[in-house]
Amino acid sequence: MPSGYNVRSRARERNSVLGRPEFMSLNQQAVRGGGGESRGSAKRPGQIKHQTSLPSEEPTDSGSKDRREPSKMPEEDCMQLNPSFKGIAMNSLLAIDICLSKRIGVCAYTSSSWGGCRSMVALLALTGHGITWIIGTIVCLTRSNTLAGQEVLVNLLLALIVDVMTVAGVQRLVKRKGPWEMTPGFLDCVAMDIYSFPAAHASRAAMVSKFLLSHLVLAVPLRILLVLWAFLVGMSRVLLGKHHLTDMVCGFALGFLHFSLMETVWLSSSTCQTLISISTLSWSPFF
Repeated sequence: MPSGYNVRSRARERNSVLGRPEFMSLNQQAVRGGGGESRGSAKRPGQIKHQTSLPSEEPTDSGSKDRREPSKMPEEDCMQLNPSFKGIAMNSLLAIDICLSKRIGVCAYTSSSWGGCRSMVALLALTGHGITWIIGTIVCLTRSNTLAGQEVLVNLLLALIVDVMTVAGVQRLVKRKGPWEMTPGFLDCVAMDIYSFPAAHASRAAMVSKFLLSHLVLAVPLRILLVLWAFLVGMSRVLLGKHHLTDMVCGFALGFLHFSLMETVWLSSSTCQTLISISTLSWSPFF
């Protein structure tokens, strides 16, 4: 009687121990492979320890394998542990450019440190806008009576159109945002000056100032004022938070490139008169 009672109590203890959550895998394995063993047969503690040390069976389902595998990060999100010297230099220069541009953008908002001068700076920037110069050149061309004046104005008009189209194309390719990522205004959208690089106002100001200095006879004070105007127009966009410093510098370089291009393909007076006749619908090639 006591021996049977002890056997039953030991079996209950083993069943209670195996019923714990940490031993559920052992119960499942016992159910799977229990065909050869009887229900009442209990396993020794050494066998239990041996089974707990064995690795669990590999799942046959491919989906569960994919779930267990760690997800791989995309290459652009991974940290480059050994960047090149060129990459470090470029990232450092870009960081300095953004920091300085944000510090110089003192008229970006009305709440900025120079917010009270924002309207004056915006008016200065308007003097270098593409729409302003194109409309002004067309008005001067309609009122010009000399062949030399018309030749200069036609070439200036073509240079302005080339400048607007080139800058808009480069901006569409680069798609660089400004330091403050402001929404472009209506006039900027009309002139396709949406992105930051390169600065369209700086390019236009450099091209126009170089063009006028080369083809107009101006006094020395006027020449100095023209150069100062071009620099201030480029800086005005940085003060307004629209462009970075590197955008302004590259804009100046692109403006000088446009001037050199127009000097290379300069249109003669006869060609300009033909274009004026076609535009005014007064061209008669057969009479």
